Amino acid sequence: MDHKKKEKADKEIKEKISTEQEYLNGWKRCQADFENYRKAQDEARKEFAKYVAETFILQIIPVLDNFHMATEHIPQDQKDGGWVAGIMHIQKQLENVLAENGVEEIMPAAGDEFDPMLHEAVEDGDKKQEISSKKEIENKIKKVLVRGYKMGDKVIRPSKVIVR
Repeated sequence: MDHKKKEKADKEIKEKISTEQEYLNGWKRCQADFENYRKAQDEARKEFAKYVAETFILQIIPVLDNFHMATEHIPQDQKDGGWVAGIMHIQKQLENVLAENGVEEIMPAAGDEFDPMLHEAVEDGDKKQEISSKKEIENKIKKVLVRGYKMGDKVIRPSKVIVR
């Protein structure tokens, strides 16, 4: 009898250990699932924050464009005026806010190589030319019409350029 009791006790112990191991493994899986869920939520929050920031920045950029247009057309006799200095200061503040939020200006210049990943080619309304051979295509920027911007590696607004 003693031997049967011992076998029964050993069997019960093995079953309990097996059950406890199952519970432990289930708890570990649940813990891993929760950690994966938490990481996914953190990533989703980061993506949402980027989306909100990009949307907000896309609303600010046209305001900065208007400042650039205004400051490019200041009459010569008013360049030293106090209000011009104020306008220039506001423009600089907007540029700094964008820079502090990871926004960089895409700065092409006339003569630079056209890059379709950074630039948007628009038609030159003044001089429409028929291109008779491929040799005449230079793929160079003729003029920058609108500045472009990017956040990190992502272009949020390409530069609008005329290509020759």
